Amino acid sequence: MKFIHSGKVKDVYELDEKNLLFHFTDRVSAYDVPMITNIKGKGEILCNFAEFWFTYLDSKNHMVRLDAKDKMVVKKLRMIPLECVVRGYLYGSLYERYIAGNNRLDLAPNMKIASILKDPIFDPTTKSKIHDQPISEDQILAEKILTNNELKHVKDLSIRLYKQMSNISNDAGFIMADVKFEFGKDPSSNEIILADSLGPDEFRMWNKDSYKVGEEQVSYDKQYLRDWLTKIGFRDKIKNASKDGKMPIPPELPSTVVNELLKRYSYVYKKISEL
Repeated sequence: MKFIHSGKVKDVYELDEKNLLFHFTDRVSAYDVPMITNIKGKGEILCNFAEFWFTYLDSKNHMVRLDAKDKMVVKKLRMIPLECVVRGYLYGSLYERYIAGNNRLDLAPNMKIASILKDPIFDPTTKSKIHDQPISEDQILAEKILTNNELKHVKDLSIRLYKQMSNISNDAGFIMADVKFEFGKDPSSNEIILADSLGPDEFRMWNKDSYKVGEEQVSYDKQYLRDWLTKIGFRDKIKNASKDGKMPIPPELPSTVVNELLKRYSYVYKKISEL
């Protein structure tokens, strides 16, 4: 087994010419900054959640099998350098762009935060080790990341998968506000299939009972950590440091934040996987 690289939350190894091993670690990142505090048990939850969604969703994917409680064997793919975000609600970076007047997705005027969108929208970003940036469909075509047919396929598939995930989340008492998919091409067939991972690091999940338009939502995902970092001023430090092309040193996470984040990850996995 050959070590390939460490991502923000996963370590990747080459098993053989056709397969990789994903080790879902207990690392956590937010705003593209890796935290220095691990969330013990998080990797196991993310691995099991990924297995659940790959098994449930009506789409080919790269999962081969689980190898341990926090390890998954996957097919090698030629990864498409995009994060295929689908949004069903006006929240997060979409809301920030909206109120700043950057409305390239042509949303209705005067919408409040957390408003449901008329239809789910495809809002892709670049895939970067530093900071992902929104990218338009015209840019994707101009940069020849995908062909016209491939882009249509990826867009339609992303929206369809989001709707499937939303339906089962709804049955479990949650609202899936948005989700990020990644895809790769099977080297043997050139077929585009679902890849990477699917869990609270990739989606934004709210409790249906506490949902209110115009307010910040109670999230059962990584948003809880983002909100805490914003509250202590760390997000402002990220913005200021990024002007100089730097990354600030993240704070130690207090045990209350670690425990609450793990509690929320565990809760949403338990509720959804038991359906």
